[in-house]
Amino acid sequence: MKRGPIHPVVLCDERDRILVDCGYPGFLPQLERSAALAGFEFGELTGVVITHPDDDHYGALHEIKEKYPRIRTMSSEFDAPYIEGKIPPLRVSMGMEKLASFSGEMREEILRYRARAERIKPVGIDAALRGGEIMPWCGGTKIIPTPGHTPGHISLYVVPLKTLIGGDALISTYGKLRISNPRYALDPREAERSAEILLAMDVEKYVCYHGGAVTRQPGGLLRFEDR
Repeated sequence: MKRGPIHPVVLCDERDRILVDCGYPGFLPQLERSAALAGFEFGELTGVVITHPDDDHYGALHEIKEKYPRIRTMSSEFDAPYIEGKIPPLRVSMGMEKLASFSGEMREEILRYRARAERIKPVGIDAALRGGEIMPWCGGTKIIPTPGHTPGHISLYVVPLKTLIGGDALISTYGKLRISNPRYALDPREAERSAEILLAMDVEKYVCYHGGAVTRQPGGLLRFEDR
């Protein structure tokens, strides 16, 4: 999987600053610089929510918690044991089970991902989210289960702002919303169902980890290959 621009988000109100996803291992200095450019110190964060345990979404979590132990870590209940290192990463274990059936680029990609995943240090989760909760952030932020890309994937809907933070449930390319590349979905059909649920919601802005923010568009959800 090629690296490209990523879009962590910080939800800010009078009480909390909540970072949603945190990038690859080694990203903490970049996150700290970005916080300073936005006008606050990274240590002012009160929490980090991980939408799912892929290395580009939680790789920097250990270094964040090590330097700023006061910051609370949160993920879906399903994903907590993977982030805590109690269970091997599901994407790795599933890939290794099928490794013999792959050849060439896909085989090498699985092995590279395993090597990256093995370098990520486990982190304890302070609060496991079941889905359906409405957290107090920004006047009310609902945790939405959006399985498919990974089984425990969650998205966040900021109710007063009609803004959806979708992790990898959706991507934005060419200025359009699309379902994520099914090649990287552990259950492509379920990923498509989750994306369609998000598209049907009363959302004015979608924030995609890959592609950034886009406004609601007519015409339904585009498939990954569509232009």
